[in-house]
Amino acid sequence: MRCFKKGCAVGTIGVAAAVMFLTAGCASAPSVNVLGAYFPDWLFCIVAGVVLAVIVHRILARTHYGDRLGPAAAVYPTLVTFLALVVWLIFFQH
Repeated sequence: MRCFKKGCAVGTIGVAAAVMFLTAGCASAPSVNVLGAYFPDWLFCIVAGVVLAVIVHRILARTHYGDRLGPAAAVYPTLVTFLALVVWLIFFQH
């Protein structure tokens, strides 16, 4: 489909400018250098979230507060997500 109108070129340039503006944040990937290999930040955050959720689970099981929580299939993935985001905010916020 070809556009021969005067306003069509302005619209095309506007769309191209909007796409360039939205992808400007993708200039550098957030990564961590570990022994010469680069790993994304989110990978460390998820691992830390899982480890911290296991620690919280152990504490709750030992103190018998785990029985008071809702379904474990909903509580623990939410806890992993929350803890991973907290780790990201503490350590990787630039």
